[in-house]
Amino acid sequence: MTAPIPAHGDHVRIHHGDEVADPFEWLRDKEDPAVIAHLEAENAYTDERLAHLKPLQEAIFDEIKTRTLETDLSVPVRSGDWWYLRRTAEGQQYPTFSRVPADGDDMPDLVPGDILPGEELILDCPALAEGQEFFSLGAFTVSEDHTRLAYSVDLSGDERFDATVVDIATGDVLDDALRGIGAGLVFSADGTRLHYTRVNDAWRSFQSWRHAVGASAETDELLLQEDDEKFAIYQGRARTGTHLVIGTYSTTSTEFQLVDLADTASRPVVVAARRPGLEYAVEVADDHLLVVHNANHVGFELARAPLGTSEPDEWATILAPAEGERIESVDYFDAAAVVSLRSGGLATVRVVPRVDGAWDVEAAWDVTSGGELDTVEVGDNRMTDAPRLRYELTSLLIPTTTCEVDFATREVTVLRETPVPGYDRAAYTERRIWVEADDGVSIPVSLVARADVVPDGTNPGHLYGYGSYEVCVDPGFVVSRLSLLDRGVVCAIAHVRGGGEMGRHWYEQGKLLAKRNTFTDFVAVARALVDAGWVAPGRLAAEGGSAGGLLMGAAVNLAPDAFRAIVAVVPFVDALTTILDPSLPLTVGEWEEWGDPLHDADVYAYMKGYTPYENIKAAEYPAILAVTSLNDIRVFYVEPAKWVARLRETVTSDQGERPILLRCEMVAGHGGRSGRYDKWRERAEELAFVLEQLDAQ
Repeated sequence: MTAPIPAHGDHVRIHHGDEVADPFEWLRDKEDPAVIAHLEAENAYTDERLAHLKPLQEAIFDEIKTRTLETDLSVPVRSGDWWYLRRTAEGQQYPTFSRVPADGDDMPDLVPGDILPGEELILDCPALAEGQEFFSLGAFTVSEDHTRLAYSVDLSGDERFDATVVDIATGDVLDDALRGIGAGLVFSADGTRLHYTRVNDAWRSFQSWRHAVGASAETDELLLQEDDEKFAIYQGRARTGTHLVIGTYSTTSTEFQLVDLADTASRPVVVAARRPGLEYAVEVADDHLLVVHNANHVGFELARAPLGTSEPDEWATILAPAEGERIESVDYFDAAAVVSLRSGGLATVRVVPRVDGAWDVEAAWDVTSGGELDTVEVGDNRMTDAPRLRYELTSLLIPTTTCEVDFATREVTVLRETPVPGYDRAAYTERRIWVEADDGVSIPVSLVARADVVPDGTNPGHLYGYGSYEVCVDPGFVVSRLSLLDRGVVCAIAHVRGGGEMGRHWYEQGKLLAKRNTFTDFVAVARALVDAGWVAPGRLAAEGGSAGGLLMGAAVNLAPDAFRAIVAVVPFVDALTTILDPSLPLTVGEWEEWGDPLHDADVYAYMKGYTPYENIKAAEYPAILAVTSLNDIRVFYVEPAKWVARLRETVTSDQGERPILLRCEMVAGHGGRSGRYDKWRERAEELAFVLEQLDAQ
């Protein structure tokens, strides 16, 4: 087969006096049969070009499967008088959810495959997903008296969910009136009401509603509507169970409101009115609020506030960040405030004890296990009166490990390390290295390799990056990565600016009119891996998804010679076209991240200078595999479809040796395929593509 060649349309974009021909913009209309035919032709072409890799794909799939305990269960989580757990079974794509009565404080014994005494199945996802090409569980919440379950599902990938309420004891459906809503659900204290959100035509969560269980949705009560297109609503239940916490977020400002869940007629009460630049989040304590905010520190701080309306100057500081720290969130317990923060470029947890009703910051201590790349994060803690904190520990070499630490004694108990059959941690090494960026800034890089691999300039390499929205790509264990490591591939994560790994300033140096730092940082890391001998020249692959896909496209335009292969997953590669159109999902809210090119000529020129689709060179490019989904509402399939078409007609490389491919899932969303076996096959295809290009099969 020859590569599909879409026809040229006559679309022209004109902004700020700049006229740009965009011949592939017609691919945006997914209702056009010609568009669907083109995407199907792309899939067929990709199938044929990768057909010879089927044995390698199957081998990688089998490796992932073999290293996964297919019949397994989660560590049970205590809530009230029950332990809740999730199970997977061999051959099943999706988990089941069940519970067992609590008998004292001891957690039930964990034996994969064995049903526990008194265990009740409360949600059977394999049954719900039967016959569906796509299945995603949105909400899963139990009423305070543990008699009702509310859950929601998405069957197309477009992130609109249908909700169901069932009686747990009988399995009877009590309500199925809510359709096409947001993902989250929260019960009122008495279980008779359900709080949910709705999204508008631009997929912005803009309304908070209260629904009477069993009633028609037409009688629902609108609690809050957010009309400012820069803001979206996210809500959840306070861990105390007393309040619905409604947050309205933009990139640079937040506002929170509280609804009393014990009063089914209560209305939202604002904590602190929004103001430009003020970001805060609240955690309900028993008689006050714990607030994480940036009114005084760029690294945020933890403060105490009245349980009600207040202003930032009324918030009493509990914990301020040290140099280089970024306080991110807080979880309230009767015994302590548990603070999630970043320190030294890593995620960590700090415990601030509560003594005689006061928060004793002088007695604060960190939860740590001392590893150079350890990621420590707060786990699932439902009960505020718990005497212990559950947390998760992982690294590039440590499978996710669930631990508990006693607030009083600081004694740590390892509840469970995720089993990885056949894995020998001693066979690999991990380390942190630093790379100098173009402007002299030191970029942290997390690196892992087989223990016998040395930096002698001969190794294949794989470099991952993201670098947007202050998102942190922390070191964590990934089973599929072992298939690269065992073939001698050196794997690295570039913690480039635009992410939040090194604190708020790290993010600010990689957004708006400083966005280019994200791309040049990544190229600097790529070249440094070769210069240091970790990777051989011509044997480096790079990967990123979503905004990380933008990073892939921009970096390869800057330095196509630095990479042999690129995997770009749901890539944001036509960024300027998207951010120019306020009618598209989520665009207006993105102006605070990228700038507003629609109204600002300088932003327009800056973005046009880096957006991948518009800066492809007539040069030798790496092999490229772009992966997308037809129903993705965050990054439309049209972006990689256009990008691939323009790459093919512009680059000078031999596309027989370095193919440019598009894989489009026809029933999926931003996360790709939904079933775990399907995801493993998807990943096996991507890794086989990379390994062939790196000559590391």
